[in-house]
Amino acid sequence: MPHITVDYTDTLAEAFDRRAFALELHPLVADIATTKVEACKTRFRRVDEMVIADGAPGHAMIHIELTLLAGRTPETKSELTAAVLDLARRHTAATPGLSVSTSVDVADLGPAYVRHMEP
Repeated sequence: MPHITVDYTDTLAEAFDRRAFALELHPLVADIATTKVEACKTRFRRVDEMVIADGAPGHAMIHIELTLLAGRTPETKSELTAAVLDLARRHTAATPGLSVSTSVDVADLGPAYVRHMEP
């Protein structure tokens, strides 16, 4: 925890440095959500097929889902959402010819969430 999933269209594959994004994202999340960088886990899912708007070329999308253990205030979640959105926009800015739709969803992990870590 936090669990972070980043879906992005294949049109961003070359311009979006995913490792650099995650390495900047983890301390940001840890600071705002009051957790540890070591707890952050990010996975990336490239979307090879996507229809955006009228289907014309030149569209791209990145969507970030961030789930946390319950207990953060709505204000903290709002601050986190804004900061992650800003970071994602900065990391996808170098996409000439593409209109990039960027979105973020911050939510609580479900009450049945469990984990196990090997030492």
